[in-house]
Amino acid sequence: MTELSFILNGGEVKISVDDNELLCDVIRDKFNLKALNVGCDTSSCGACTVLLNGVGVKSCTVLAQQVESQEVETLEGLSKDGELHPVQKAFKEKHGLQCGFCTPGMIMQGVSLLNGSNELSESEIRIGIEGNICRCTGYQTIVDALLLAQCEINK
Repeated sequence: MTELSFILNGGEVKISVDDNELLCDVIRDKFNLKALNVGCDTSSCGACTVLLNGVGVKSCTVLAQQVESQEVETLEGLSKDGELHPVQKAFKEKHGLQCGFCTPGMIMQGVSLLNGSNELSESEIRIGIEGNICRCTGYQTIVDALLLAQCEINK
C-alpha cells in the first residue's frame, strides 16, 4: 500500500492505494464518483476520461500513484456553484447523448479539447474526440454541442 495525496475536483484528498491500482477504480470505488464509466480497460473507448492537470486522460491506463500531487477532475467537479459547465449545457441543449454511457468521458474530452483553444473547426473537433467511442449518436450532435460550447467559452 502507498499513501497518495492529490487534488480531486478542487479538494485535497489522501488515500492508501495498492501499487497496481488504477485511477478509474480509485475514483469509482474509493471516492464513490460514479459518472466515470469503465467500458473496455484498454483505453479504446474513452468512457473513463478525466482531466489530469487540465488534459484529458483515460483513467483506465493511469496508475493511481501517478497522480501524486496532481489535479484530477471528473464530471462531478465541472459544475460550479450549481451552474453547469458550458460543455455540459451544450450537450443538454444539442442532445449530445443517447444512452449516456460515453457521455461523461466525451464531455471531459471536450473540455480538455476546448481548454485554451481558440476557434476549432468541425474537423478539428472530430479529430480531437476520435479516441472516445459513442455507439449511439453518430457523433453529429456531440460535435454540434462542442461547437456551441466553444462559442460560449470564447465569448
